[in-house]
Amino acid sequence: MSPIFLPVVVLFPIFGGVLIPVLPFKNRRQMMIYIESIVLLNSLMALAVLLNRPEDEFVLFRFTSNLTLSFKLDGLGTVFAGLISALWPLATLYAFEYMEHEEHEKFFFMFYTITFGITMGIALAEDMVTMYCFYEMLTLVTVPLVLHTLTREAVLAGRTYLYYSLGGAAFAFIGVIFILVYGTTPNFVAGGVLDLEKIGSRTNLLLLIYVFCFLGFSVKAAMFPFSGWLPKAGVAPTPVTALLHAVAVVKAGAFATMRITYYSFGTEFLRGTWAQTVVMIPVIFTIVYGCSRALKETHLKRRLAWSTVSNLSYILFGVTLMSPLGLTGALTHMVCHAVIKICSFFCAGAVITQSGNEYVYQLDGLGKKMPKVFVIFTISGMALMGVPGLPGFISKWTLVKAAIDSTHPLAVVGVAALLISALLTAIYMLTISVRAFCSPALAGWHPTLRAGYSPREASLNGRGDLPSPGGISALRAGYPPTEGRGRYLSNISADAQNVVKCVSADGQSGAECTPSDGQGEGKNASSGGHDVHGAVRDPGWMMLLPLAIFIAAMFVIGLHPQPLIDAFAKIASAMS
Repeated sequence: MSPIFLPVVVLFPIFGGVLIPVLPFKNRRQMMIYIESIVLLNSLMALAVLLNRPEDEFVLFRFTSNLTLSFKLDGLGTVFAGLISALWPLATLYAFEYMEHEEHEKFFFMFYTITFGITMGIALAEDMVTMYCFYEMLTLVTVPLVLHTLTREAVLAGRTYLYYSLGGAAFAFIGVIFILVYGTTPNFVAGGVLDLEKIGSRTNLLLLIYVFCFLGFSVKAAMFPFSGWLPKAGVAPTPVTALLHAVAVVKAGAFATMRITYYSFGTEFLRGTWAQTVVMIPVIFTIVYGCSRALKETHLKRRLAWSTVSNLSYILFGVTLMSPLGLTGALTHMVCHAVIKICSFFCAGAVITQSGNEYVYQLDGLGKKMPKVFVIFTISGMALMGVPGLPGFISKWTLVKAAIDSTHPLAVVGVAALLISALLTAIYMLTISVRAFCSPALAGWHPTLRAGYSPREASLNGRGDLPSPGGISALRAGYPPTEGRGRYLSNISADAQNVVKCVSADGQSGAECTPSDGQGEGKNASSGGHDVHGAVRDPGWMMLLPLAIFIAAMFVIGLHPQPLIDAFAKIASAMS
């Protein structure tokens, strides 16, 4: 296939996304068809490119004789590009239903679609300069997605994300400069490009630069102590957090560490040095630290975010082993974790959308009202903890094998960290499922009364003004909520909404409040407890279809992993 298609799959969604706010769509359906067509067509073109890999590169722009913006597809890029192309159409379909009641929808999907092209640019970059340019652009186009609701929490989260990302990119840029100076070429070459004659006695300097570069790129991979931005970014809409935590941003950071370790500095130069030890220590610590924070966290999306922090360091652990088997394990977990975690986040988003419940202790009994979502969530949780027959098992198994084969003394510590992490993962993931299926629903509690607010606190000044968990916005009973907090109210009966109006200033429900159940029969709000999950149900097909496909993919990968392992091993064998 002609290399001209390489920039096409990068630029097509970028230009297609830019047109979304300016095109005169007659209705929302037309906009949805246009966006899904752009994304799906680009994924199909990318698949064609992956199956018919062009042998040559394509130079899009030339700065100087050796500084270019160019694209070339190799084995590592094939894995990342294939992952992006497979997940983005499904994520977009899910986003249509999720964003139905949100404001500024056109601008959301503009940046959402542009991010697809930018991430493809990282995957197909031929050299350090190209990858770095798209890496920086990824930050700039995802910040508006984090800021989407424009609440105080969203602004703070967006600012934190921006500070972390730009700071990490600054350290990574140091590595780019030194590769250009001490490398034989700026292009990615299996085994590395460093010119040992140029380096001479500056070996320790180059090792220090590698550490800086690794730490810089690992900011997006949320390695400790740079992991604080990821849970905060959970204030963004779930389609955004799913991509941040599973596909685009965090995987771009992990992908970049693979590039600099195996394709720029080279494992022969790094293996066995103090630099390998320095980068491996925080990676191993993050594996346990992220799980520990997830176990403590009660907010559903933030719990999944801390879980992502831990699992991303699984990938980085494979990278720091600096062996072909380590790279195989890192690639395997990168793919498996992406499918598992995007499924988990989409389940969490469905729960929040349908019920308004954001905290783990609010999920009691909800599995009976949303059985499809919670069954899928349970399977994804089992996959994440590493149950045999599901994808998490084979990726962790490969990483453990690579660690045992390694001669580095810290590798054994890494194995222990993986085992501890598996145990903690089982606790913090299965706890959610057990509460959803085995605990009774909270009597007398309504999903509109958010976590942390008593009925008295909810009835500010006796008017029924209802703050959200972080004081983000106010909901006035009987009126459409603002700041995107009312997605779920379309599914709540008129009776349920009246519960808010009937809360008295002293925090007790008045005896005169006897809302109807919508069929002519009512129940006193103070007598037996309102059916707090009565209006909650599984979401529509736009949310359920991606979840069903993700579960099918998990079973296929988990039960037949060998083709995937063989393909990744072939890519990694070029490093030896």
